[in-house]
Amino acid sequence: MVDQPAPFRRVAIIGLGLIGGSLGSAIRKHRLAQHVVAADQRADELALGLKLGIIDEAAESVAAAVTGADLVVIAVPVRATEQVLREVKPALGKDALLTDVGSTKASFVDSVRQVFGQAPITVIPGHPIAGSEKSGVTAANPDLFVGHKVILTPPDSVDEPQLSRLRALWEGCGANVLTMSVAHHDDVLAATSHLPHLIAFSLVDTLAGEDENLEIFRYAAGGFRDFTRIAASDPVMWHDIFLSNQQAVLRVVDHFARDLDQLRNAIANQDSAMLLRVFSRAKAARDHFSKMLSGQAYVTTMSQKKLKFRLQPGSCVTGDIRVPGDKSISHRSIMLGALADGETQIEGFLEGEDSLATLQAFRDMGVTIEGPDNGRVRIHGVGIDGLQAPRGPLYLGNSGTAMRLFSGLLAAQPFDSELVGDASLSGRPMGRVAEPLRLMGAVIDTAEGGRPPLRIQGGRVIKGIHYDMPVASAQVKSCLLLAGLYADGVTSVTEPAPTRDHTERMLAGFGYEVEREGATASLTGGGRLTGTSIDVPADISSAAFFLVAGSIAPDSDLVLRHVGMNPTRVGVINILRLMGANIEVLDEREVGGEPVADLRVRSAKLKGIDIPVAQVPLAIDEFPVLFIAATCASGETVLRGAEELRVKESDRIQVMADGLANLGVNTTVTEDGIVIAGGQIIGGGQVDSHGDHRIAMAFSVASLVATDDIEVTDCANVATSFPGFVELARSVGIKVTAAGE
Repeated sequence: MVDQPAPFRRVAIIGLGLIGGSLGSAIRKHRLAQHVVAADQRADELALGLKLGIIDEAAESVAAAVTGADLVVIAVPVRATEQVLREVKPALGKDALLTDVGSTKASFVDSVRQVFGQAPITVIPGHPIAGSEKSGVTAANPDLFVGHKVILTPPDSVDEPQLSRLRALWEGCGANVLTMSVAHHDDVLAATSHLPHLIAFSLVDTLAGEDENLEIFRYAAGGFRDFTRIAASDPVMWHDIFLSNQQAVLRVVDHFARDLDQLRNAIANQDSAMLLRVFSRAKAARDHFSKMLSGQAYVTTMSQKKLKFRLQPGSCVTGDIRVPGDKSISHRSIMLGALADGETQIEGFLEGEDSLATLQAFRDMGVTIEGPDNGRVRIHGVGIDGLQAPRGPLYLGNSGTAMRLFSGLLAAQPFDSELVGDASLSGRPMGRVAEPLRLMGAVIDTAEGGRPPLRIQGGRVIKGIHYDMPVASAQVKSCLLLAGLYADGVTSVTEPAPTRDHTERMLAGFGYEVEREGATASLTGGGRLTGTSIDVPADISSAAFFLVAGSIAPDSDLVLRHVGMNPTRVGVINILRLMGANIEVLDEREVGGEPVADLRVRSAKLKGIDIPVAQVPLAIDEFPVLFIAATCASGETVLRGAEELRVKESDRIQVMADGLANLGVNTTVTEDGIVIAGGQIIGGGQVDSHGDHRIAMAFSVASLVATDDIEVTDCANVATSFPGFVELARSVGIKVTAAGE
């Protein structure tokens, strides 16, 4: 292996404290420069840095250190920056790069402007988000930046090669490099770093002034010690930071003071609802703090990873299991519970990323939500007119259902709102809901091609309409019915083929009348919803993977408990039975307005069929795994009328065809479907799921009858609909492991 050349030849570090010393040590450890020289007012610190091997040379002056350097790093307290820059200026080479490590960026840029004026120098301010309450060169650590963020704030006119060199230096130290504007950096750091330090200093100072201060500190719990640890940081450094970032800090301090005053009033007035709302919202935000920093309200650790599934050929599947709760019902239970008067209790809530994104969005709009805790959620409804304006965009992750339904219920709110999602969701069409909502009087802006983000103008009066859906879609139907709650008059939707009716059933469960006449559902705006109890059935879409697994793997016998059997969702059972599957429906019952049953599936010899077009909308989410069943069947399976599959999380027709081809299975793709010749051997190989959870799980089922190992990439989004899939699949006999890519 050939060593990469060092990004810099001579690096001059001005200020050999914790950060400057750690940077010098990391540069030398990883050979990121040929020579590291430092200057510092304290000669003893320089001598110690030289002795410890942190630097190659201790310069007698700033000018001596800077002379001949191609990178100069200012690592002094921020209020000393301007004076140091005056010492740097005479010796700075015309091709040298100037950067810093300070916690505020506007003050550094101002100091550069004061000293250099309009001189053509290359300046890229920087800030490593790493540190310690310890200070001085003795605390220097070459691994201080490993796994931490470094923010660079380059000007618009930045020299790109120089930016690349500086990025390479920090990445060579093990850091994750981000870029943003100077103003945005200072606002973000004021909230996430400066305010916590200010609170910690203030709290310790306040308690130290109490009469019983010794007792307070003696009996303080671990949480107090953890929180106030940062109050042991360098007072001079933080004094400089607060004065240098004055305006941004004052804004966030004033905001915090207002919120703290509200909490004080809530305690004084015994306002339990206010306290619970703030605390539950804060807990959820803290649980997902990493995503909050980037302006997105929810994500779990799963989606921050690149995962792949490794699968070995299996044999049979056996057991007695319950798959997670129905995602569609989980979404709607949160939405209607939030809009209801009174409390709503939910059991069996799906704790997947999509459903949790919906839950968090309502927290962002002022709804108090307790949980989830093992599928239990309690919602303190705010009423049909009680939502509050969110502080920022509502982040909905990968959930097209959430985005389309939210667009309906936000269309007539008194406040503006913006709906955003991850990269996959941002590429999916939303015009199908935006256009009929505009007919109702809503004002909605989309990105190019009708794609997210959706910006919805508040304060609009919307009117009920009748809408004939051009394509069967439960999401479009539900969106318009939710908008109809706020509309003047009657809103009615006619669907060209039956789609899932969870919204109509659940509205009735919350006491809101929905009329159904043939293919048309309608309601009258202006009513109220009443809180209720909901037991979410197990998701038949998740059960489908195990229904197919039990059908194709020899000697299988598997029971699936409490599965939702909504007539608009049982297409997968109907299709598998037409193919010859052995599926028994046991203990049929109704829970909260939704039919449920236990299902027993055993091995069967499947045969290919021409899938009835009427069944397609009833099984639209289950086709990826049905393609696996078709491959294992004898004879030909033909699917048509399924163009909806092309605009899901991926183009599921093409992605499944490509994945099957990689495993040696030939298919014929059509505009609205696919033809699969059964009886083909499924071999081993690699499949790209394109971030689509159902694709990843479908090929996990295929491994049961494969002749060799299968690897499925980009599987993190399985968490959106089926948390715990890998563990549950292993428990019944599927040989799957998840690993980071």
